[in-house]
Amino acid sequence: MPHTPQSFFWYELMTTDLDAAEAFYTAVVGWRAEPFDKTPGMPRYIVVNAGDRGVGGLMTLPDDARKMGMPPAWLGYIHTGDVDASVASLTKAGGAVHRAPDDIPGVGRFAVVADPQGATFMFLQPNGPDQPAMPLDTPGNVGWHELFTTDWQKALDFYSGQFGWGKDDQFDMGDMGIYQMFNAGAGMIGGMMNKPAQIPVPVWLFYFNVPAIDAATKRVTDNGGKALMGPMQVPGGQWIVQCQDPQGAHFALLAPVK
Repeated sequence: MPHTPQSFFWYELMTTDLDAAEAFYTAVVGWRAEPFDKTPGMPRYIVVNAGDRGVGGLMTLPDDARKMGMPPAWLGYIHTGDVDASVASLTKAGGAVHRAPDDIPGVGRFAVVADPQGATFMFLQPNGPDQPAMPLDTPGNVGWHELFTTDWQKALDFYSGQFGWGKDDQFDMGDMGIYQMFNAGAGMIGGMMNKPAQIPVPVWLFYFNVPAIDAATKRVTDNGGKALMGPMQVPGGQWIVQCQDPQGAHFALLAPVK
């Protein structure tokens, strides 16, 4: 187990219409978008910022991913100090490698992987010194990480062993089963549950912080997106809504008030 828990720290949207995605998410979440142009010859990449800090990026879905049938999607990066060692450890624990470790000039070294149940995520070993972690409740940051899987107990064992995540509170949802929350050191950062039938494969869902849920939901629908579930209040008093953007990528919103 890592001495210091590792967590998600960057989020990336792969989409079929980059300009439309930029307009949608800046309107809905309130991000400030700026082009990332430090790597000549690389595909266009848009960084989205919460205040003065980047939280994620938007890029066009690569041709090879489209040919494999990958839909537009948000993916999360887990921080590592040694991506090659992390990939070797993940593979030994039953995970899969979708793209072997490779370098992004001027950024760092990355890999595309999946946990043993099939949920995809990425590793990133960034160049340069690490920045202090952004508080989880920062407006525009990802305030919650949710895993829909086929066996949450085995998934939690995997993530705990690989990244030092700890088992936290759980909530009995009746026919829907147990919702197990987890932490990465100081406090809870997410939850996991066995996926319902309508979710075809294991997947991570990311919740973006917004000031109020009803106004944010209206921004979603006014800008061509869909509200798939909610708005609804969750234990602890916060409000959520699960959504789909106009290109088909799933995401969710989290707010302290209705």
